[in-house]
Amino acid sequence: MSNKQSILVWDVPTRVFHWLLVICFAGAWLTSESERLQMIHYAFGYSACALVIFRVVWGFIGTRYARFTQFLRGPAEMMSHAKGLLSSNSHNTVGHNPVGGIVMVGLMLLILLIGLTGYFSVKEFLGDLMGEAHEAIASLALVIVVIHIAAAIIMSLLQKENLVRSMVTGKKQGLPEQAIRFPQYLIGLLLILGSAYCFYVILTGAVPSLTQ
Repeated sequence: MSNKQSILVWDVPTRVFHWLLVICFAGAWLTSESERLQMIHYAFGYSACALVIFRVVWGFIGTRYARFTQFLRGPAEMMSHAKGLLSSNSHNTVGHNPVGGIVMVGLMLLILLIGLTGYFSVKEFLGDLMGEAHEAIASLALVIVVIHIAAAIIMSLLQKENLVRSMVTGKKQGLPEQAIRFPQYLIGLLLILGSAYCFYVILTGAVPSLTQ
């Protein structure tokens, strides 16, 4: 495979989604215990949910490696991938591997659940139950995030390729025919602007039904 080269794998919307979600999750976590920063907490939380909704849509209409059909596999393929790692035989795809893909989808579902239980908590639905569920699910999501970071570091070492950097540049090592053709700059820009608008709208209390 000596003809491998740096190719474009991750489109701009996928990268923008990833890093904005990192910011929103970290921001929501850091502001979760402060009443003074409550509106900022809401803004980060609801913005994270909006990002996940976008990513679900992009998972069906996005570029090659952003689509769910590229990395969501059955248990057999997931086990095969895990065994391959143990025997130093890594997967061949340049996109998400089967295990990483299912973890990513699971984390997105958890973020939606955090947003939903947070909303019910604001509305005081079922008393303190929703608030406790909100905190428990957020803690579980944090554990998965830590595992995700550790896995990215380990996989970078195993594959001898910086996977964190690839999510910044969008490029990985692969064959020319494996590259995507269009970075989708416009959609990435619209995602940034849409996320900023969502954050601002929640922060200013323009949608009181979500925060009161």
